[in-house]
Amino acid sequence: MSIDISVRIGDLELKNPVMTASGTFGYGEEYAEFLDLSRLGAIVVKGLSLNPKEGNPPPRIVETASGMLNAIGLQNIGIERFIREKVPFLKTYDTKIIVNFFGDSVNEYVAAAERLSSVHGIHALEMNVSCPNKQAGWSIFGTDPLVMSQVVGAVRKASGLPLIVKLSPNVTDIAHMAKVAADAGADALSVINTLTGMAIDIRTRRPKLANRTGGLSGPAIKPVAVRMVYDVYKAVKIPIIGVGGIMNTEDALEFILAGASAVAVGTANFIRPTVSVEIIDGIAAFLAQEHISSFHSLRGTAHES
Repeated sequence: MSIDISVRIGDLELKNPVMTASGTFGYGEEYAEFLDLSRLGAIVVKGLSLNPKEGNPPPRIVETASGMLNAIGLQNIGIERFIREKVPFLKTYDTKIIVNFFGDSVNEYVAAAERLSSVHGIHALEMNVSCPNKQAGWSIFGTDPLVMSQVVGAVRKASGLPLIVKLSPNVTDIAHMAKVAADAGADALSVINTLTGMAIDIRTRRPKLANRTGGLSGPAIKPVAVRMVYDVYKAVKIPIIGVGGIMNTEDALEFILAGASAVAVGTANFIRPTVSVEIIDGIAAFLAQEHISSFHSLRGTAHES
């Protein structure tokens, strides 16, 4: 039986539904010695800003029960250096390149999107809206519906590439935020970004992270992420990329059944660099075992009565 695991995210065609999550796979080079990058449905690179960013002071990572907290602070090499030094390498692989990007104002988001959209070899953009907006008292773009609508709409006008908005889970109603992003022009949604958390050293009586708080990722957040994908699937018609605590094939399939069209593997890359390829093979094997010829027929079936 022929198994079809290709997927379509807006106008973006992927050979399979497994990609890497931004911030956990560097710029691709870091993992090239461990796996064939061409096997991946897509590589989502570390978040980029217009100018290089040093990030937060250490300590920036803390292991927690079934997960980790990170407060890297979006350290990155900047868009121009990425275009000059990383894109030529990435273009040598037969996979789609999705660039995660951010800004601290609407104008910075727009400028970043315009520059990235002009580069051959970049196939889609992923907006990180879990960033503070300096023009609105440093409130978070992705937690204010009006501000998020404004920034997504502005980027939509600035770029012809498929636009994925990575939603913050730190909201009261993620389904509403999903509708806001979709109505503003998003072609797809990544659900979810990290949850805000904290760890405290009981000996020093101080937060373990220099930044005090950080983003919680890993298996600990998977049930929350699956539930949010489930809720978002009922609220919007655009494709969803499920993200959050995926460690194996079974985890990935949960997201698909909840309504995701594809998945992004994050923290697991730090533990097992080949995990994404293992999940690709695992999904194909599962479909064969279940006598299912098309991956598409699985999506959202947890909603069926």
